[in-house]
Amino acid sequence: MASDRTGRRRLLQIAAAAALPPLQAWAQPGTRRSRVRPGDPGWPSEERWAQFGRQVEGRLVDVRSPLIACRSAAATPACAQLFKALKNPYFLGDEVALTQTLGWVDAWTSMPSARAVAARTTADVVAAVNFARDNNLRLVVKGGGHSYQGTSNAADSLLVWTRRMNAVTLHDAFVGEGCAASARPQRAVTVEAGALWGHVYDAVTTKTGGYVQGGGCMTVGVAGLVQSGGFGSFSKRYGLAAASLLQAEVVTADGAVRIANACTNPELFWGLKGGGGGSLGVVTRLTLKVHELPEDFGAANMTIRATSAPAFRRLVDLIVGFYGEHLANPHWGEQIRLRPDNALKIAMVFQGLNRAQAQAVWQSFIEAVSQAAQDFVFESAPFIVAVSAREFWAPTTFKKLLGFIARDDRPGAPAGNVFWPGDQGQAGQFLHGYQSAWLPAQWLKPGGRRALCDALFAASRHWNVSMHVNKGLAGAAPEVIAAARDTAMNPAVLDAFALVICGAEEQPAYPGIAGHEPDAVAGRRRSQSIGRAVDELRKLVPEPGSYVSESNFFEPRWQQSFWGSNYPRLLAAKRQYDPQGLFFVHHGVGSEDWSGDGFTRTA
Repeated sequence: MASDRTGRRRLLQIAAAAALPPLQAWAQPGTRRSRVRPGDPGWPSEERWAQFGRQVEGRLVDVRSPLIACRSAAATPACAQLFKALKNPYFLGDEVALTQTLGWVDAWTSMPSARAVAARTTADVVAAVNFARDNNLRLVVKGGGHSYQGTSNAADSLLVWTRRMNAVTLHDAFVGEGCAASARPQRAVTVEAGALWGHVYDAVTTKTGGYVQGGGCMTVGVAGLVQSGGFGSFSKRYGLAAASLLQAEVVTADGAVRIANACTNPELFWGLKGGGGGSLGVVTRLTLKVHELPEDFGAANMTIRATSAPAFRRLVDLIVGFYGEHLANPHWGEQIRLRPDNALKIAMVFQGLNRAQAQAVWQSFIEAVSQAAQDFVFESAPFIVAVSAREFWAPTTFKKLLGFIARDDRPGAPAGNVFWPGDQGQAGQFLHGYQSAWLPAQWLKPGGRRALCDALFAASRHWNVSMHVNKGLAGAAPEVIAAARDTAMNPAVLDAFALVICGAEEQPAYPGIAGHEPDAVAGRRRSQSIGRAVDELRKLVPEPGSYVSESNFFEPRWQQSFWGSNYPRLLAAKRQYDPQGLFFVHHGVGSEDWSGDGFTRTA
């Protein structure tokens, strides 16, 4: 393992080789108002592209989407195989031209960049940032490619693709640069920007018995999740992924390689902790705190159907009251779903309890449902299981046989390429609509519970309502709340007990491919139903906060919704580190200065 001193020397060598002027030297008035596209007079010549390709040691690639090719050959076996492969999240992630979500009706469609740098080193990223800035190009960054907002793709752009930067390095006694006088050594893990959470869990938990707070979906990229705040299944116990960030290496718009931590570039560090990916720079590696691993992780699943709408309203009251009294604590996370067909689906996980303890928690609820047979029926019987926490993410044969875990089915795929079967629906999806809202914990109290249940029931008449109770921090330990408060996340998350999500999608679809066209009519109809459902919740919380990574593409008040009172400070960091707006993402910090496609400066 390289020492911190060796790592610092490497960074200095990169910066010196780039021979870059300081930030202020290029941040002068007279910013160009439009970025160039292929065919424009300012587009780089083939000679300049070739020179750039040599600079990145042959890692510059032309980008060709297999979906575009399928438009003229929709009925072929190759196209049929492609649409089958689109359900494999690892296939999507390994294709430079593709993204995990293929688009959103009336919002965006996944389109390939003109060229991409398949980066393997920080020096590759520096070269790409400099080339984009000096040639006035639209720059896009993609790691895991899981953006619902389409932020990891843009036509006519230069893509920095970090997927091949995926090293994971463990530390027994990490201290951030410049922090020796103020920080004690602690267990940590350094992860390159293109790594996926499933691989990080394998390295940290399965192999070494520690825990790193990351995403619930194993194929999400590490860098994007941390920069957006980052919820995992056990967030009420371990907090935000961003709050576990100890240090980041980031390439800023001037091409400088900067270390950001609590002692060095602290404002940049704060902004990276929840300020949204792709707005302040290109993160190339992150160092995250490794927590103690509990003995057990587990799950509690059941589905209950009410015999009528009035009975379902009583069931909503039963589960909300039970959650507030027994589950709003660091042990429990994941989802409670309310459906228009009067079904309640419970898909929760727990930590720090064994199976008997978890069963004891649920016993009173199960008995209450069973004793009201005239109103409620178990459509899926209660199933509560606990496993060794160290084996939770392990790709074991036993788990595969039972269907608890799925794997990358391509020949020769690494054994560690696994994912939860429930997440496969997101692979290749084309979104119809998606909205989210944090619900304050005050509505769980006896004085507010009836109004909360009324709003949830009314919303469920229009669309499926999922309460992600791990994506609100109310009920977490004080130290978890304090650490989250020191991030750029909307402070609304601190006293929210859940993030309510209403979404709709169809399986792999793409415009212009016969037989695979998105159903825009159904999409718009479903989007309207989602809007009506969330409007019922807005009667309770008129201007709710929303999680930037899981939110409405058309959110009109996105600055307030995503970051609340933190937005002015984030914008100041943006002005400091990227004054010309090189880094643009839809509804990202500073994006109000640009056209919707990020090509024309409007302010």
